[in-house]
Amino acid sequence: MNFILAVIGLVVGLGVGVAVGFFVARSRTEARLAESRSTAEGIIEQARSRAETIKRESEVEAREAAVGIRAEAEDEARARRNEISRVEERLDKREAALGRRESELDRRQERLSREEGKLAERAEKLKEREDEQVRVLEELSGLTKADAESRLLSNLEVELEDRLGRMVRDRTMEAEELADFEARKVIATSMERLASDLASESTVKAISLSSDDMKGRIIGREGRNIRAFEAATGVDVIIDDTPETVVISCFDPVRRETARISMERLVQDGRIHPGRIEQIVAKAKKEVEKEMRAAGRQALFDAKITGGMHGDLQRLLGALKFRTSYGQNVLAHSVEVANLAGMMAQELGANVKIARRAALLHDVGKAIDHEVEGTHALIGGRFAKKCGESEDIVRAISAHHHEIEMETVEDVLVAAADAVSAARPGARRETTEIYIERLRALEDIALGHRGVDKAYAIQAGREIRVMVQPQEVDDRIAAKLALDISRQIETDLEYPGQIKVTVIRESRVSEVAK
Repeated sequence: MNFILAVIGLVVGLGVGVAVGFFVARSRTEARLAESRSTAEGIIEQARSRAETIKRESEVEAREAAVGIRAEAEDEARARRNEISRVEERLDKREAALGRRESELDRRQERLSREEGKLAERAEKLKEREDEQVRVLEELSGLTKADAESRLLSNLEVELEDRLGRMVRDRTMEAEELADFEARKVIATSMERLASDLASESTVKAISLSSDDMKGRIIGREGRNIRAFEAATGVDVIIDDTPETVVISCFDPVRRETARISMERLVQDGRIHPGRIEQIVAKAKKEVEKEMRAAGRQALFDAKITGGMHGDLQRLLGALKFRTSYGQNVLAHSVEVANLAGMMAQELGANVKIARRAALLHDVGKAIDHEVEGTHALIGGRFAKKCGESEDIVRAISAHHHEIEMETVEDVLVAAADAVSAARPGARRETTEIYIERLRALEDIALGHRGVDKAYAIQAGREIRVMVQPQEVDDRIAAKLALDISRQIETDLEYPGQIKVTVIRESRVSEVAK
């Protein structure tokens, strides 16, 4: 019972304590709230007073700034008004000056009008005088004005044609003389600098035998050895009554050289049968191939050619070692032409490298002209282009016999060097009969034209001089006659190099003093 009462009292005490604590805390909170409200009202009041102060200060500053801006605007407006006033003054002065100038121009225009009137009157009087003089001249001469003008123009035209003809002839003769002198100088200088000895070579390969008994061994039983040899080499073996000699004939110079080496070794070895022939021929082909490539490299060195060259083109160049033209070795001729062209290009200031390279390769088509249809110049040009040579080189090769048009100095130099190398004494071999026949054919062509009195082939057939009858051939016909003869020579004859045609017209008048 006491415990329960104690518990009840404890609970009641706790409730009373809680209530008392609540009321105490509430009173403290209210006091704090009241204090905070008063503090906040003070702060608000201070803020209001500060805002009012700032507002008043801002209004004062704004009024001061407005006053300054207004003053600046007024100053700028005054300056602009002053400037406008000055501009107006200048414009007024200019307007006054223009007015004075306009008045002066009007006065001048009036004076010019009066002068024009006077000039018109004078011109009319002069026209009347001119018409009067023309009528007098027409009466005196018996010609109208149109007839006189026509006759005057006709006389002037004849005089001008005659004068122009003389000027053209004089300039042409002067240019030809100068060009001929310079060309001779360049060619002579180049030939003087070049020393080249070429021996004529024969296109027939004759093999010497130790005895005539060797001919039978070469022929073999029922001709099997000679058939095997011809089949392996592609040549014709000629065995006739010539003692201790066998002749090899073939249009291909490389095959002919291969056959010559093979035949000499077979004769030296003595063992001749189809199997041995095939072995010897195979070895000879390798040696000839090696020799061609070596000859091509040596030709490049002798011609002073720098830069690489396609292997096939270099091999073809070396093949020219076994080719001859009129007894002149084609490879040696090509090297000589390259040196001549290079020297002439150096004298003329042309491209030396192009001239040398094109001149060295100008006859490369002769190595395959028996295998491909066409002239050796065009064949060589196509092959060079296929091997990567430049257009300048290809054109110079193709044009050195005038089969295509020449475009550059180097093209002309290659053709000129080729003609010089072929035409120099001893370079090529001709029989006396062929030489005399060619000279006679030249003279017959010239004598076949009207007005020709005499014709003489000189300089080993390199020039023909034609004497004409002056009564039948004048200067203009003489020029056409030279052209006609040169074209007929190009059409009817075959000749190395070039032939110069010179027509000579001479009038002689003589009297006897008694």
